[in-house]
Amino acid sequence: MDWTRSRLKNASLNDIEHTIKMRNHTPIKYATLILFAAASRVSAATADTSAPTDSVTATQEMSDVKISAKRLDDVRNGLLPETGSSVYRFTQDDIDTLPVGQDTPLNQVLLQAPGVAQDSYGQLHVRGDHANLQYRINGIIIPEPISGFGQSLDTRIIDQVNLLTGALPAQYGYRTAGIVDIRTKTGDEGNGGSVSVFGGSHQTIKTSADVYGSQGPFSYYLSGSLGVNNLGIENPTASANAIHDHTRQGDAFGYLSYIIDPQTRVSVLFGTTSNQFEIPNTPGLPTSFTLNGNSTFDSSQLNETQSELNQFAAVALQGTNGGAFDYQVALFTRYTRTKFNPDPVGDLLFNGVASEDFHSNSANGAQVDTTWRLNDKHTIRAGLFFQQEHAVFDNSVNVFSVDENGNQLSDQPFNIQDNSSKTGYLYSLYAQDEWKVTDRLTLNYGLRYDRMDEYTSASQLSPRIGMVYTLTPTTTVHAGYARYFTPPAFELVSGSTISKFNGTTNQSPSNQNDPVQPERSHYFDIGITQKVGSALTLGLDAYYKKSTNLLDEGQFGTALIYTPFNYQYGKTYGVEFTANYRQGNVSGYLNLAYSRAQGKQISSAQFNFDPDELAFINSHWVFLDHDQRVTASFGGAYDFGKTTFTFDGLVGSGLRSGFANTARLPVYAQVNLGVIQHFNQPLIGKFDARLVVMNAFNRVYELRDGSGIGVGAPQYAPHFAVYAGATKYF
Repeated sequence: MDWTRSRLKNASLNDIEHTIKMRNHTPIKYATLILFAAASRVSAATADTSAPTDSVTATQEMSDVKISAKRLDDVRNGLLPETGSSVYRFTQDDIDTLPVGQDTPLNQVLLQAPGVAQDSYGQLHVRGDHANLQYRINGIIIPEPISGFGQSLDTRIIDQVNLLTGALPAQYGYRTAGIVDIRTKTGDEGNGGSVSVFGGSHQTIKTSADVYGSQGPFSYYLSGSLGVNNLGIENPTASANAIHDHTRQGDAFGYLSYIIDPQTRVSVLFGTTSNQFEIPNTPGLPTSFTLNGNSTFDSSQLNETQSELNQFAAVALQGTNGGAFDYQVALFTRYTRTKFNPDPVGDLLFNGVASEDFHSNSANGAQVDTTWRLNDKHTIRAGLFFQQEHAVFDNSVNVFSVDENGNQLSDQPFNIQDNSSKTGYLYSLYAQDEWKVTDRLTLNYGLRYDRMDEYTSASQLSPRIGMVYTLTPTTTVHAGYARYFTPPAFELVSGSTISKFNGTTNQSPSNQNDPVQPERSHYFDIGITQKVGSALTLGLDAYYKKSTNLLDEGQFGTALIYTPFNYQYGKTYGVEFTANYRQGNVSGYLNLAYSRAQGKQISSAQFNFDPDELAFINSHWVFLDHDQRVTASFGGAYDFGKTTFTFDGLVGSGLRSGFANTARLPVYAQVNLGVIQHFNQPLIGKFDARLVVMNAFNRVYELRDGSGIGVGAPQYAPHFAVYAGATKYF
């Protein structure tokens, strides 16, 4: 498996693309890049004069359409600068070569990049941040859903995905721990598709299909999948099989494109995901309350469920004047909802609360990005972003009455309706100049203005600067500074009135509930890339972030919905090392990261915290719940004829636990193995078969133990499991 890094020089649409490139089979890190828009040079072809004129014309028109599509793809790429950032690229071939291939969840793909730590419910933490990831599809920002994108986008739609981290250019805002920039598959290259089936342990079965094609200036790509299994959410016990953990998941995606003329394209993308989960149970738990004279209940028989729906769509107009000016104008919409259904009897007996929670959020907005190549030295980029969101919270809560000491007064529950809604707005403007100072030095400097009008109103003017310097033909240095402004996730911030629950079993430890504020931070990043021979590339990156109102999230109830809160002060820093090797049919990669993430003094949503823990955090620096000191990922592949042997793995020092996160979980490791057999038979055609072993050495470990700041329940990683799959191409 192979990682490469290359330095891409600025070029106009009439320039030839300059790049050093190797064949990709695994994640590729371009630690320092300058992305450009360059058109392919079209060679003149001699026509066969014996062919019919209409055939020649049709062939020429098809060629012109493909050339226009390629040119417009380059235009889109040229709108997205990366100077000074660290960029990790995963191509379609990289994903296919992973043990699980295109059935690998997107969050598991991203775990193969440096500095990405895993958490429960598919969450990711990049460089010590809690989530804080922005997702873009074909350059368009897609607002995040309530449930998180780790389970809302199918890896199958990806042609290439880039993870940008570090000191980002002024174009990127709001979610800045990482930019997940997805370029989807299209139908520009011809007609075809695939059908696949994947299944195995935990009664897993998943069927998927996609189809793509083009007709003249119109092209399309459509994909969908349906699946079920009995391990939808991490097992709260160390047993091999979870109790009450069935899930049904389905998704669909589409991308349509029409080339209006050689310099203009309109495209539409849309997607939907529908997931249903059973909340897994822990047997043998004691009850704490009495309902209608009864105080016994088998905790293994609890029946809590949660359903999630996410839908999004966007339409974009993209074009160029053929030389100096490119643009993309997009309108987007997103609707997301989550509904938690309690066990109406069991939840009251165990928790004293049975809450049916319905949360929904709709978002609509516009995004404009432009590029103006002023001359050979300067490329100006500017744009704007606007988003309106409307959130609805409908909670129907059954509780018991209690005395001032929290003792139950009655075994008859009563209902409290806790409903609210809110409309919020985000606005941003940016401008930046990519200045090619010399052939070896490039600067990207700019300003970004962000404003939020949500539960609070705030704004910030943020300077950014990034530098790339080619020290030698094999050594590249990058550095950057960014001022960040990060609003809390609007879809998670609730306007509920906590005083409604005073004197009940849902009473909060305190009534203090200062509003959640946007995080403001200074971010510094520096790194170096060294190529050793033709087969090995090494990289080293260091970063430091100092924050005010550092944002974090916690699960403070039974529903799998997170609640944002602030630390008044925060600091995060770390170092990442990468090594990538490819020689012939052997490839491999290794990432090693060290990180520390700390906060002090809870300054919002204080009612969620126990008074003793709150007092300790207010006077001590504490580790964030997602702080993992050491994280490593590795993998490799060996091609032997039509057979590929592949593996990948993760190692972590453990997330935080205990009172105020003063303890941590044990070190863990997981290795996954795969064998892929490629067939191309005369009657059957092209198809692949694969055999996968997950957690091959059956290292049972906890992601969470149920303790720590904002941790709701224990979660164990999956045991040893075996899967098989087959994909037929047509």
